[in-house]
Amino acid sequence: MSSRKPTGSTPKKSPTIKVPVKEQVSAGGVVFRGDKGSVEVVIVSVGGQNRWQLPKGLVEAGENPEIAAVREAREEGGVSSEVVQLLETIEYWYAGLDNGIRVRFHKRVHFYLLRYISGDTKEHDWEVNEARWVPINDATSQLAFDNERRVMQQALDLVG
Repeated sequence: MSSRKPTGSTPKKSPTIKVPVKEQVSAGGVVFRGDKGSVEVVIVSVGGQNRWQLPKGLVEAGENPEIAAVREAREEGGVSSEVVQLLETIEYWYAGLDNGIRVRFHKRVHFYLLRYISGDTKEHDWEVNEARWVPINDATSQLAFDNERRVMQQALDLVG
């Protein structure tokens, strides 16, 4: 049996593939109506799992987040509203596809307290399965995401 001589080489490491990062900004909010003790808010159901969430969506190029929040409340919730104040800006990362290329998204979502002006939740757009008014005290437990439950709690503290 012949012995092998060590060659002194080390195993090759796999090349590190850098995944591109894409910044994404969205806006939305808690649309409310009524007075203390009888406040209702709009929540929307989206996706195949009928996930309940706040109306929100991407800020368009050149658009300011406050305008986007009002626009998204109209599109997804079917209602017109006006900004009262910023509640919170949340930030998170997720992986997804952008034009067929895998990317990491760095997302910021600006949530506003929005006062209802007019409209009907039945007038929501095609992206939403259902939009409805619910008592603000019930809304937090119906929302799918922790960060949106936290935003709803802030709205409750202010108007509920």
